[in-house]
Amino acid sequence: MQVHYQKAVASIVPQTLYVVATPIGNLADLSFHALAVLSRADLICAEDTRVTHQLLRAYGISGRLISVREQNEQSMAQRVIDALAAGKVVAQVSDAGTPAICDPGARLVTRVREAGFTVSPVAGPSAVMAALSVAGVTESDFYFAGFVPAKSGERQQRLKEWQKVVCPVVMFETPHRIMDTLAQMAVLYPLRSMLLAREISKTHETYITGTVAHIQTVLQTDANQKRGEMVLVLHPAEVEKQVDLSAEAIRVMQILVQELPTKQAAALAAEISGESKKALYDWAIAEKNSLNNT
Repeated sequence: MQVHYQKAVASIVPQTLYVVATPIGNLADLSFHALAVLSRADLICAEDTRVTHQLLRAYGISGRLISVREQNEQSMAQRVIDALAAGKVVAQVSDAGTPAICDPGARLVTRVREAGFTVSPVAGPSAVMAALSVAGVTESDFYFAGFVPAKSGERQQRLKEWQKVVCPVVMFETPHRIMDTLAQMAVLYPLRSMLLAREISKTHETYITGTVAHIQTVLQTDANQKRGEMVLVLHPAEVEKQVDLSAEAIRVMQILVQELPTKQAAALAAEISGESKKALYDWAIAEKNSLNNT
């Protein structure tokens, strides 16, 4: 282990801003690379210096901390640029996880790069990827929505946009809004599969899977599940495979359905044409609905 740590220390380059991912719960998740950068950094930009101080103290690091928050990110960027120009090593961290992902950092990164200095990520914990890894998604792509809108109307509109989504949607939600969000989801897509990941990598972490309606019921009956930091992974709606019926199969079905109940007509038409009985039945029902709506 010492060899890997020393290699990480040796790889650190002055006049570089390192964007460092820190643990989202379990302090043991801090990588050797992150530990080396934080130990070597001349300046550490923290979202909340009190939170970062606890992390540094746990590892015996006494780094120089400055507060770089959303409110002062632009103004503090010049101080970071001056430190880099002086040959310093600077680290950027958020309270937990990867900076600039629903946390401060993006503006600082842009300003530093525009000033001509190197920005290097130190990969590590991410609530998004942690939740996805245990959600059982099979799609190769996903959509990260950040925090669900706080206002009911905006949230309703956003949720409606996901009714026909073709990839998983990952979002953050807060304890005081989770029940309102689930209630709106349950109306729009009660049977859609979802994972609720709570307090990832912490002492009370839990993972609840099932339909939106099921997860809503679990939280209604267990108040403890409404607490802590939450990540939701909403699975895409199941897409029904459409079967193209031949013109001959449709002609046979049209004749039979005039004389027989739809289910019986579909079974006989399938036997005659070799087509799918379900597809023939669905076609007949769709035709009936179309006629009723005209």
